[in-house]
Amino acid sequence: MRLFSRSVLAAALLATLPLHAHAFADDESRRAILELRQQIQQMTEQNQRARLQLADQIENLSQEITRLRNQVEHLDQQTAQATARNAAPDDGTPRVSDEQEQQAYDDAIDHFRNGRYREAAELMTAFTALYPSSALEPLARFYLGSSHYALKDYKAAIESLDAMLKSAPTNPRAPDALLVIAGSQIELGDYAAAKTSLQRIVREYPGTPAAETANNRLQLLR
Repeated sequence: MRLFSRSVLAAALLATLPLHAHAFADDESRRAILELRQQIQQMTEQNQRARLQLADQIENLSQEITRLRNQVEHLDQQTAQATARNAAPDDGTPRVSDEQEQQAYDDAIDHFRNGRYREAAELMTAFTALYPSSALEPLARFYLGSSHYALKDYKAAIESLDAMLKSAPTNPRAPDALLVIAGSQIELGDYAAAKTSLQRIVREYPGTPAAETANNRLQLLR
């Protein structure tokens, strides 16, 4: 009888062993899954923080670029307008023997000097049409382009000043014309073209005040 009881008890204990082992394995699996989930959650949170930090950095860089561009535009506009307004027509400006021709040019310059840029542009346009071979024609085109710039007609300014540079690349106002062209290109948002124009001033007209200004502008455009 005792032998039978011991056999039954042993059989019962053996029958329970797989259940305990299975329960232990389930606990380990649950812990592993929980740990994996925690790791995934931590990685997700880290990635989110990294993305937010990167977004902040990009925004800061964008704001800095905008600030520098605004600074370039402001400084270039000031320089171009000052160059155009302060240019003295009688300082190294040739005079012509034809009184009508000279008077036509002087009238246009007077309008420009007094800030009547639209009238100055009309008079300079008429002058270049009437006297295309005049010694004053390059200067007339310079002030025509400068008048367009003051009127914020930047494409017309570039066109007029390009014509001046092609016909008179050695004129004393040529580097200033390129400076106004660069200012117009910046106003139009064409920074690559503006950089090229400024580099051309430095390369072709070294030692001029315009070249020094161009160097300063190039530093801001980098």
